Amino acid sequence: MAIRNAVSVDGTNIAYQVSGPADGRALVLLHGWSADLRCWGAAADELAERFRVIAVDLRGHGYSDAPETGYDDPKNWAADIAAVLTSEGVESGAVLLGWSYGGIVLSDYLTAYGTGAVAGVVYSGSMANIGRAPGAETGSAMREAIPGVFEERAGQAVRAFGAFGNANTGPGPDTGVDAQRLFGASLATPPRVRKALFYRTVDNTATLRALDIPVLVLHGTSDPVVPIENGRYILDAVPGARSSFWEGAQHGLFIEDRTRFVAEVSEFIDGL
Repeated sequence: MAIRNAVSVDGTNIAYQVSGPADGRALVLLHGWSADLRCWGAAADELAERFRVIAVDLRGHGYSDAPETGYDDPKNWAADIAAVLTSEGVESGAVLLGWSYGGIVLSDYLTAYGTGAVAGVVYSGSMANIGRAPGAETGSAMREAIPGVFEERAGQAVRAFGAFGNANTGPGPDTGVDAQRLFGASLATPPRVRKALFYRTVDNTATLRALDIPVLVLHGTSDPVVPIENGRYILDAVPGARSSFWEGAQHGLFIEDRTRFVAEVSEFIDGL
C-alpha cells in the first residue's frame, strides 16, 4: 500500500494511504493530535476487508508536510480533507471517522464544505470544537502532559507523554506494541506542530446543529484525554445522532477493543 499525496489549498502536501476494495464505500480515517495514519493498526486492516479505507496523515504529522504556519486556520484543515477526497475521486457517499483531534478536523471540513460528499460521520473519543468554545474540555491526562509535550528536549518530552499512561490502549491485556507505535508517532511529530494545534479556538456548534446526515458518537466513559462530556455535547447538538458510550473505556477504543470498534463502525456504515 503505497503512500499517496494530495495538494491542499495552501500548497501543503497531504499524505494518505488507501486499502480495501476499490469499489467499496470510502471510509476516511482522521487520526488524533501527534499521531499518524499508522495509529489505527489492525482496526484499519479489518475495516479494509469491506470498505475503501483512506487513512490520512494530518498536516504536520507523519508523511504530510509540516508548514511553519497555518495551523490556526480551520479552512486549511478543511481544505486538506477536500483535497484528499478530490484526489481519490470521492464525490459522494464518504464516511468520515475522526479520533480525538480528528473530530475537530472533520468538523472544520463540514463547516467549510458541507455534506455533499459525505454520507455519515463517526466521532471516536473526540470533540468538534477546541479552545474556549463549548464542548472542548481538556482531560486530566492532557492537562498533566501540557506543556511538557511541547518541549524540544527529548527527555522532557518523553516524560511528559508518559502522563497519558494507558489512555490510548486501555486497562485490559497488555498492548505494549500498540502503545510504542503511538509513542513513536508522538515523538516524531515536530514539537512546534504539537504546540500550534492547541493555540486556536474553533466553534463548530452551528454546523453540528444543522447536520443532515447520520452521526455516531463513540466514547469511553473513563476517557482521561478527551472527557466524555465532549462526546455528549456532540450528541446533544446533532439532530438524531446515535451514541455508544463504552463503560470504563478510555481514549483509544480501536485498540482497547478492536473487535467491538470494527463491529460498531461497520454496523453504522451498513445502515447508511
